[in-house]
Amino acid sequence: MFSKYIFLFLFLFNLTSCSSKKETVYNYEGSFHSEKGGMLIDAMSGEPSNLISMIAGDSASSAISGNIFNKLIKYDKNLELAPELADKWTISDDQKTITFYLKRNLKWADGHSLTSEDVLYTWKLVTDEKTRTPYGSDYKLVDEAEAPDPYTFRIHYTKAYAPALDSWASLQILPKHILKDEDINQTFFSRKPTGSSYYKLTQWINGEKLTLEASPSSVMGEPNINQLTSRFIPDTSSQFLELIADNIDLMNINPIQFARVIPSRPDLKNKLALYKELGNSYTYLGFNLKHSPFNDIKVRQAINYALDKQEIIDGVLLGLGEPVASPYKPGTRWSDKNLRPYSYDKNQALKLLHEAGFNDSNHDGILEKDGKPFTFEILTNQNKQREMTAVLIQRRLKDIGIDVKIRVIEWASFVNQFIKTGDFDAVILGWSLSLDPDQYNIWHSSQQKPGQFNFIGYNNKDVDQLLEEGRTELNADKREKIYHAFSKILLKESPVIYLYAGYGLTAMNKRIRGIESPAPPAGISYNSYEWFIPSVLRRNEITP
Repeated sequence: MFSKYIFLFLFLFNLTSCSSKKETVYNYEGSFHSEKGGMLIDAMSGEPSNLISMIAGDSASSAISGNIFNKLIKYDKNLELAPELADKWTISDDQKTITFYLKRNLKWADGHSLTSEDVLYTWKLVTDEKTRTPYGSDYKLVDEAEAPDPYTFRIHYTKAYAPALDSWASLQILPKHILKDEDINQTFFSRKPTGSSYYKLTQWINGEKLTLEASPSSVMGEPNINQLTSRFIPDTSSQFLELIADNIDLMNINPIQFARVIPSRPDLKNKLALYKELGNSYTYLGFNLKHSPFNDIKVRQAINYALDKQEIIDGVLLGLGEPVASPYKPGTRWSDKNLRPYSYDKNQALKLLHEAGFNDSNHDGILEKDGKPFTFEILTNQNKQREMTAVLIQRRLKDIGIDVKIRVIEWASFVNQFIKTGDFDAVILGWSLSLDPDQYNIWHSSQQKPGQFNFIGYNNKDVDQLLEEGRTELNADKREKIYHAFSKILLKESPVIYLYAGYGLTAMNKRIRGIESPAPPAGISYNSYEWFIPSVLRRNEITP
């Protein structure tokens, strides 16, 4: 009985405490000096599949592993190649040999020396046929790799390879002394990595959060912010509630939140800074070309004509996006300004479908062919913009007699159960693009194995040839013509329908300082290791 009274007292005490709790009011005005410490909390829609990026292939895994591992070289704020593990590099006159010279006294987080042997080992891993990776093709073009001494790594190509340096700005170097006897496809290391960069993993709670802590042995020096916590919150509406409640510090927001919600609320304007930049990605509707009727070009073109892309940009993005007609960022030299998206033309869509053998023989509003109604399922992940896009597509296709079902799936299941197995009709997804125009990994017919990026099954000999020529052509003007020809074929054949290139919209709590404004070409996150949180603006937090 006594214990019951104690419990009741504690319950009432906690209830009273919670009800009287007031939100801390911070003064964000004034200038602050850089200092170390504090915790930054963000939200991720998808949980990393593992932290070996060459195996994972998803953006969540790459975002986390990018804070743990280093590459030989990197892109700086102006998108120029700069040193990272390598102090410098040289290229032979015939463009076939690149020599990287590593910095001295590099260490892994466990204190072991990081040398050119680790780089050589990583190259062997990514090119090993047993390694299940979508990235191997770039590095298989290396005819020979060697580490003549601990500080030198040299690669030789049979033919000059235009994206060579760019590829080495993407490959995260792994520790040979830990992984040499491991199966890279199934190893403890994917969840308990030892890296060399700014942070080390300290906690990973499935379905809840992942925490990184500043690594004192980082080869790049210690970052200002001591702890990074990523909470796994699939629903972006829930993320936004956590943001305005001051439980997370930043997130990618949607156009409504950017243009209407935050500007209309003084309390949010006081504590949140907004950033807008055209991202390096586009959203698309992709077809499984191994499934009928999507193996028919007329069907794909008909669907392309049936969709009003500007309607999607206005309805989903509130106009904060651009139409695209090629798989390249608008405004770059690789994006052919002469190409235009398919116009919205319902009559042309119906004409092509009739030519492909579809008719409304039952007069029920649904097209048929050989007695089978034209119905298919669109899969996408838990992303509100993609879900809204799917609904608009569903409505437009209903207008021309196509019955579309929509299925929304959690990211890890989406990738593992459907994308990797090819068990889908159509998907709404996005491609993040590198700075180099080479898209061999996505579109070449050889890249269709499980886990590789040509999961839609696209196969075109002319495209294969153009992609092979483009990666060996060193003249930028000639490369431009090659990739414009490649883009023209893709637009005509419509293996995917380009929907939009959206702006990256970020809301960040003003306690985070050190963000460069205006944003440089590389974006606001390029120098996140220099961000800092003034002690007077920090939460009272309990570290794990």
